[in-house]
Amino acid sequence: MEDVPANVMTKFDSNRSTFRNEFSDAELLAFLDEQLGAELSAAIESALRDDESLRSRLTQLRGQNLAGLHTIGAIWRQERLSCPDRETLRRFLLGELPADHADYIRFHLSEIGCRVCNANHDDLNQAMQDEQDSASRRRRMFQTSAGHLK
Repeated sequence: MEDVPANVMTKFDSNRSTFRNEFSDAELLAFLDEQLGAELSAAIESALRDDESLRSRLTQLRGQNLAGLHTIGAIWRQERLSCPDRETLRRFLLGELPADHADYIRFHLSEIGCRVCNANHDDLNQAMQDEQDSASRRRRMFQTSAGHLK
């Protein structure tokens, strides 16, 4: 059980060694939209395999979602209204955001664990690293060939 994070442990029934049906509707809808972190997604997926009532509940939620019975929270999540855009994430990586805005981005990435924003963050971070590496290579090449240019 060491692999299961603390926030998922509350859903674990140690007597039965299975996950109980304690997932919220919001968590199940986020699972359908692939908006959960890997650990919680795996926990829900595991529970769905063993629990017919949870599968029925998920099917019902999916049907309501497809029928257009949306809550404000569901619309907020689907449209990702709380997610920063790529330019904001870039400015976050460069340390250009005000402290309160940077704190929100950190919270969104680490506590909320938004998969889309984390993917954008990682992509931007890698692109910035590649750009720095390229500039460093150009500088080294220029320095090593400077004496050979006439």
